[in-house]
Amino acid sequence: MWHGKSGLFLPFMIQFDKTILKNGLSVIVHTDRSTPFVAVNVCYNVGSKHENPNQTGFAHLFEHLTFAGSVHVPDFDTAVQRAGGANNAFTSNDLTNYYITLPANNIETALWLESDRMIGPKFSKKGLDIQKKVVIEEFRQRNLNKPYGDVWHILRDLAYKVHPYRWPTIGLVPEHIASATLDDVKDFFFHHYAPNNAVLVISGNIESAQAFKLAEKWFNDIPYREIAPYPQQTEPPQEVDREITVYRDVPIDTFYVAWHMGGRTEKNFYVLDLLSDILSNGSSSRFEVKLVKEQKLFTEADAYLSGESEPGLFVATGKASHGIDIHVAREKMLEEIMITAETAISDYELEKVKNRVEADLLLNEIGYLEKAIQLASFEIMGDAAEINRQGQHYLEITASDLLETAGWLFRKGNRNTLNYLSLQNTKK
Repeated sequence: MWHGKSGLFLPFMIQFDKTILKNGLSVIVHTDRSTPFVAVNVCYNVGSKHENPNQTGFAHLFEHLTFAGSVHVPDFDTAVQRAGGANNAFTSNDLTNYYITLPANNIETALWLESDRMIGPKFSKKGLDIQKKVVIEEFRQRNLNKPYGDVWHILRDLAYKVHPYRWPTIGLVPEHIASATLDDVKDFFFHHYAPNNAVLVISGNIESAQAFKLAEKWFNDIPYREIAPYPQQTEPPQEVDREITVYRDVPIDTFYVAWHMGGRTEKNFYVLDLLSDILSNGSSSRFEVKLVKEQKLFTEADAYLSGESEPGLFVATGKASHGIDIHVAREKMLEEIMITAETAISDYELEKVKNRVEADLLLNEIGYLEKAIQLASFEIMGDAAEINRQGQHYLEITASDLLETAGWLFRKGNRNTLNYLSLQNTKK
């Protein structure tokens, strides 16, 4: 890991062992004797990008369905709580992740539950109808009836014309979930949720030999399944800048500007992660100092990466201060971005932002659950060992890399702008 001013790369490594069961399930074990607990984390290589464009939101729907009970387990929460544990899950564009944390001596409860989840949900029309209603209500509350809730629907649709990143994990429209049949969801499950399309990570107070033995006991007999092919739909290079303006019932004018960038494992991801920190991470960042404190153009100004495994988006956004025209504020932010992109960063500023990244990486690697989730995610992307190479990737970045990558990113024709304005503007 990159170590401050000394410029040394510390040999801080997350040790793990890996095997593959006869049904194709990858099993990774990380031993951490500092905790009495273990995390059982199952990550499936299925996210919203694997959905049919006419049946979006299915990966997220399954996150709900599988918590409603499986073939032999009517209630996951009760079983986990009785074992002294906790469980949760999340769905992204790229994957679906389930995890259970509990005392190490109760690990078989978690393995039993996750293996039964992998065998399959307890499919029924009644159960499906209940979860459809839950998901549709979540869609309405978070995306349709919440201020700024539809931003990512609009921005993704603006930036992507081919790639399935053009819709968020909740789905394109509630009607896709509402019209889902029992046959639809069964087909989706058995062509995506399978041992040969998943990674099991066991992290915590357990030795590898014991963990592998238990993984075989609980998962080895789950049958291999044919996985639906994932159509590689490469987004063509954007050649013309795009812009859209919408009016919503929101209190503050906001804008979002997005540029196409590389994928999670590419060098430019790490370069642009540093660039986003230079622009907006912390009280001494350029946006905070120049645009918020000095010029008082914004109440909030941020730059971040969407973070998908395939080529994603570099996003800059700002909420204009009272009385400031949003278009003027936006142009000032773009000017600051271009100054940063065209001027070599000092050694001091580059060193400072690398120090901050080092601290963030160390923080994320402290907990046994965090390690489990990261190991699973990197394995889904191709190689769990990449978790130990992140620090080196950041360390190797130079000021020249920042200039070259920024010049490529902020090129003419690669920009997508969403002006998200208050309805009050239409009354002026």
